[in-house]
Amino acid sequence: MTKVGLVGWRGMVGSMLLKRMCDEGDFSKISPTYFSTSAVGRTYRDPLGVEHCLRDANSVEQLGEVDIVITCQGGEYTKAIYPVLRASGWGGFWIDAASAKRMDDDSIIVLDPVNRAQIEAGIASGVRNYIGGNCSITLSLVGLTGLFRAGLVEWMSMMTYQAASGAGAPHVKELLGQMSAVGKRVDDSLADPNTPVLDVLTKAHTAARASDYPTEAFGVPLAGSIIPWIDSDLGNGLSREEWKGEVETNKILGLPPRTIRVDGLCVRVAALQSHSAAITLKLKEDCELDRLEALIRDAHEWVDLVPNNKQETIDRLSPAAVGGSLKVGVGRLRRLNVESQVYSVLTTGDQLLWGAAEPLRRVLNIILNAR
Repeated sequence: MTKVGLVGWRGMVGSMLLKRMCDEGDFSKISPTYFSTSAVGRTYRDPLGVEHCLRDANSVEQLGEVDIVITCQGGEYTKAIYPVLRASGWGGFWIDAASAKRMDDDSIIVLDPVNRAQIEAGIASGVRNYIGGNCSITLSLVGLTGLFRAGLVEWMSMMTYQAASGAGAPHVKELLGQMSAVGKRVDDSLADPNTPVLDVLTKAHTAARASDYPTEAFGVPLAGSIIPWIDSDLGNGLSREEWKGEVETNKILGLPPRTIRVDGLCVRVAALQSHSAAITLKLKEDCELDRLEALIRDAHEWVDLVPNNKQETIDRLSPAAVGGSLKVGVGRLRRLNVESQVYSVLTTGDQLLWGAAEPLRRVLNIILNAR
């Protein structure tokens, strides 16, 4: 049975990966080994109730004993361990949630509803590195697969509304802590229906400025607000998160760089789990909406195409509606009146599923089936 080493399985993405593997019966196909950077030698009871002795995630010798490494440990771990492991002669498969190797020539960004043929060809040709993509990009590509498959997209502008979970577990907890702090400050005022709303707002703003208001993870308040910058500053007015949009889109689609131009703004919002994106598309031809709807809806089973009317949109096309689901919502599709061949669409999907854990789980199964 194939030996699979799991690293970073305690974190938010890793925990979701284990849950999905357990839900889908993946553990029956592998012999798992659990690695740790901080609890080596301790006992861990896995989701199936089996006890394991945690092995050393920093030991090249121990990692070298498995056929496949799946890591959700983060980019710094990848940068430190991956080159040393390869230099030791290890020829196994490296499956990684971090961005460190995404753009390397010896890696494929995995999103099998979109690029399964590329993944299978890579396995057959000897590619051994399979990397999860940027969460907001992967969710939008899953939703719009049909349009890209038809070769219709000339360029797209993405305005993303990214949940706290995209930043990591401490950030989710901090957002909830901020919500709690504001709630405690205004509870008494809300209990009295005669309290003027401006007084309630003043108390909420005061709470967000208090010295004990939790902002260590985000650096600023997010509850009741937005953070209009995600990831590092590239020095030219562009964030690294925004840069990823174009380079990863073209690589996932197997296209030369800059074939499809992608730009936009990435914004952190006070949603907990799911990412959304308001997208402007310039298509290569003028298309009737019913054709675009059919291409989107029929691309694969993971799309929930939402009719562009108020009630169904607010019911089905939101982080609250899609959280915990493998369906990516796609809606607000219409032709814009600014120019011919320009359309709007909004996508929303669970960042921890198609945005993170699910592509890793699925590429593991593709590799297992190919062995």
